[in-house]
Amino acid sequence: MNAALNYLRSSWADFSESFYINFIKDDRWHYLSDGFLVTIEVAFCAVLVGVLVGFTVAVIRSTHDKTGKLRLLDFLCRVYLTVIRGTPVVVQLLIIYFVIFGSVNISKVLVAIVAFGVNSGAYVAEIIRGGIEAVPKGQTEAGQVLGMTKTQIFFKVTLLQVVKRILPPMGNEIITLVKDTSLANTIANKEIIMMAKEYSAKGLIWPLFSTAIFFLVFVGALTLLLNWAERSEERRV
Repeated sequence: MNAALNYLRSSWADFSESFYINFIKDDRWHYLSDGFLVTIEVAFCAVLVGVLVGFTVAVIRSTHDKTGKLRLLDFLCRVYLTVIRGTPVVVQLLIIYFVIFGSVNISKVLVAIVAFGVNSGAYVAEIIRGGIEAVPKGQTEAGQVLGMTKTQIFFKVTLLQVVKRILPPMGNEIITLVKDTSLANTIANKEIIMMAKEYSAKGLIWPLFSTAIFFLVFVGALTLLLNWAERSEERRV
């Protein structure tokens, strides 16, 4: 019994000392918390950029497929989709940082937001376009019979059905984007992975585990939110 108690006391002492060295000493927790906030900022803003870009590209491509109009814009969108989906996101990040903004003093956080948002937009565009194409043509014809304009048909008939169809794949894309933001450390952006790498180089291992826990909790919470949105949409329909 005494041996067991001594072992527990020794283990607790080792744990406390390790925790102090990894997080408390020199206010190291502060740097990790800053990394958490940067990661969340990049992920949230990149999702917004990706949805905006993807929606715009999807509307242009769908309009061209149905009416034959917007040929130049459709061609540019196809080039964009081919280039973005055919090259690694880390290469795109480096090109945007070192080439496009190489001569400009710009925030690395903003560069990461633009890079991940533009990359995600290509995949979001195809998800939304697929949702638009899946809506039966009879829905559009019914709207025309009721005297609705094309804009009214799109926003009041087509778009509502598209949302229900694209929620699952959109959820997967958003989760993938959140995890991909860890690549921002390649341009020395001080997000959570960058901070964890700096500490691991000093022989501290707890920051790596705390980073893994952060992504598990963040992605888990996001998954629950997306599942709730899907259930709400199913009940509404």
